[in-house]
Amino acid sequence: MAILQPQIPLSLYPHHFHLPLHSPTAAPFLCTPFKTPRKPLNLTCSSKGQDQDYLIDAPVSAGDGFSFSGGKYSDGPSPSDEWFKQGKIVKAHPVSGSGDKAKDPIFGLKMGAASQASNDLFRWFCVESGNADNPTVILIHGFPSQAYSYRKVLPTLSKNYHAIAFDWLGFGFSDKPQPRYGFDYTMDEFVASLESLINEIATEKVSLVVQGYFSPIAVKYASNLQGKLNDLILLNPPLTATHANLPSALSIFSNFLLGEIFCQDPLRASDKTLTSSGPYKMKEDDAMVYRRPYLTSGSAGFALNVISKAMKKDLKAYVEETRKTLLDENWKVKTTVCWGQRDRWLSYDGVEDFLKNSKHKLIELPMAGHHVQEDCGEELGGIISGILGRRS
Repeated sequence: MAILQPQIPLSLYPHHFHLPLHSPTAAPFLCTPFKTPRKPLNLTCSSKGQDQDYLIDAPVSAGDGFSFSGGKYSDGPSPSDEWFKQGKIVKAHPVSGSGDKAKDPIFGLKMGAASQASNDLFRWFCVESGNADNPTVILIHGFPSQAYSYRKVLPTLSKNYHAIAFDWLGFGFSDKPQPRYGFDYTMDEFVASLESLINEIATEKVSLVVQGYFSPIAVKYASNLQGKLNDLILLNPPLTATHANLPSALSIFSNFLLGEIFCQDPLRASDKTLTSSGPYKMKEDDAMVYRRPYLTSGSAGFALNVISKAMKKDLKAYVEETRKTLLDENWKVKTTVCWGQRDRWLSYDGVEDFLKNSKHKLIELPMAGHHVQEDCGEELGGIISGILGRRS
């Protein structure tokens, strides 16, 4: 079956909704938690009938209505399906709140199955590559993106390392809890949830690779647990005072009402945010993966809206804390910054001087933009291997 492109009538506003007329026909997935340390993430997803409250993916008929199509491109296979097959689900970080079913923030209506989080521990989508007996490196995507952005890095790292990429809560195939229903997407919550996930997937020391606006989260985590890390590699992180302001392509999602509307636009939420930050030219097969969360459910858009607001509020403090941490003489984690010189969001001015003062290593990538792993994934994989290899 040919893959169909999303058809978005001009008369259909993003916040329009409909109620499903019948139950989902696709069986949901239940996932068992990761238990065996230093082994492959041998979690399996199994169908348990139609009385469950979660769909990792859904046909058009199962959409909750807070997206343009309420479902995916077609009922045939897609690049998103193929990517999902490569991953596993890990349960980590307790769900807080009353346990009530999530409602949309606009009308207060109960949202569909795909918008409901787990009722005990959050479900994280992880892709694992390489031998689990090798040193572990965890790849952390930026804002907004997915683990899929590391698809060209994983094969290179898997030769000598145990590499794991994951979707943050609110992105990709991970849980997308609605605010006030288990997770509010504050930066402090992201730090705590990152610690929970890493404790679940790695019992020994790890190396972290983190990109963009989620870099301060990883630095905060590392500052609390320096003994857990071998190396920290930051890809175009916010490091200067000017970096504490979100670019217009992201800050628009934090606007009152307008943000809720634009967050439901798959083209604006995925395509424009990725391609406006540098030279990245998105192929249609890749676009289908990035758009899928926004087409299947409104939960991804509402999460993006709340994360944008939290970033706009807290980013300045977190960037300043990152600077102090990396300049602190007690900082013992070997740190490298890889900088794509064609970044349209974060200026290079001041970065080189800061890294000289902090005595951390700088690697420049002239042809890459903000999303380094998209622009030169294979090259980045080699660079990461070289950095980690020097420690070995």
